[in-house]
Amino acid sequence: MKIAIPLANGKLALHFGHCEQFALVDVEVQNKKIIKRTDLIPPPHEPGLLPRWLAENGVNLIIAGGMGQRALMLFAENNIQVLVGACSESPEKLIGDYFDGNLQLTSNACDH
Repeated sequence: MKIAIPLANGKLALHFGHCEQFALVDVEVQNKKIIKRTDLIPPPHEPGLLPRWLAENGVNLIIAGGMGQRALMLFAENNIQVLVGACSESPEKLIGDYFDGNLQLTSNACDH
């Protein structure tokens, strides 16, 4: 499984479309173990690009702070699950909480 987390200053960016880079984290689901983390700078923003780009990079799940409804639909069309409302933490903490069933999700921080 590959999890994408949008970053700003090394932690989860609360607004998905304004992130500086993405942490793409390969995880071993059975052992709940992080195998590899790669930080990538996304291509220049244009509508509909990130869902395709992340799908091409093998992403299955996104942990995000906030994301617009249109983006949520585009990720669903690309078979990428999205969890919104996560707090600004490190990718490792967010993934650990996800595997432990302790990932705290609040309301979607994006309203468009």
